[in-house]
Amino acid sequence: MASFDPAWLEGMYNNLARVKDHPAYFERWARESAAVREALPARIDLPYGQGVNETLDIFPAPVPDAPVLVFIHGGYWRAMDKKDHSFIAPAFNDRGICVVQPNYALCPGTREQPVTVPGILLQMVRALEWTWRHIAAHGGDPSRITVAGHSAGGHMAAALLACDWKAVAPDLPTQLVRNALSISGLYDLRPLQRTPFLENVLKLTDADALRASPALWRAPKRGQLYAVAGGGESEEFIRHNAMIREAWGRNTVPVCEVLPGLNHFDVVDALADPAHTLHRHAVQLLEA
Repeated sequence: MASFDPAWLEGMYNNLARVKDHPAYFERWARESAAVREALPARIDLPYGQGVNETLDIFPAPVPDAPVLVFIHGGYWRAMDKKDHSFIAPAFNDRGICVVQPNYALCPGTREQPVTVPGILLQMVRALEWTWRHIAAHGGDPSRITVAGHSAGGHMAAALLACDWKAVAPDLPTQLVRNALSISGLYDLRPLQRTPFLENVLKLTDADALRASPALWRAPKRGQLYAVAGGGESEEFIRHNAMIREAWGRNTVPVCEVLPGLNHFDVVDALADPAHTLHRHAVQLLEA
């Protein structure tokens, strides 16, 4: 990894620089998400733990025993918020799906409470455990949880599919996460150690980069991962998308697609569009 040129890495991974009109996406997402939280009977900022940012939002399904979609936002583990992604919920609620959106602490944290990528992964483990234990009270079926995520959230969705839930708590089911959808995910974090805009924020040690890289793990024994990326993404994001199938195999990753015409932010809009292939992929996993 030391042979990678920092300027090249910056060009490959800095999506804000690659998509010049990114502020327009963020402004629209925030506006539409605020309207959704006003319109839907949502439960906002429920605590799933006692740590920094350990809250989640639930958009209950209009029917009981609904499949559950847990969506994890992106932002390179250092930015963004669940409240900016509420706009995803209505298209799934309309199909009778319960939507859960957790927050997490953001890197680098403070001197007193530093935040690391492995630490954020453990927060997501707590969020999923909470969801399994409590989602029935909100109309969700705890045996039908699918995790989806974008970018850093896509990394975490893949990681959660591979989690050893019995090691978390003996009463948890072996397959707490039935399936996962990773959108523009990152699966080998070692290049990010040398990427200028990230290295001093994420502060990834060699050990943390290795232990938090799903492409370096054994394939999960249960469940399936769908991996997708936009055709307008950088070569590195498209490489990561192919990498997880190579690492985990076609049985675990039966869908590995590059979606034409989509950049790093358009692809999130596609998830919320009932007419788009990406939305249909998510529904297929939820209804499996």
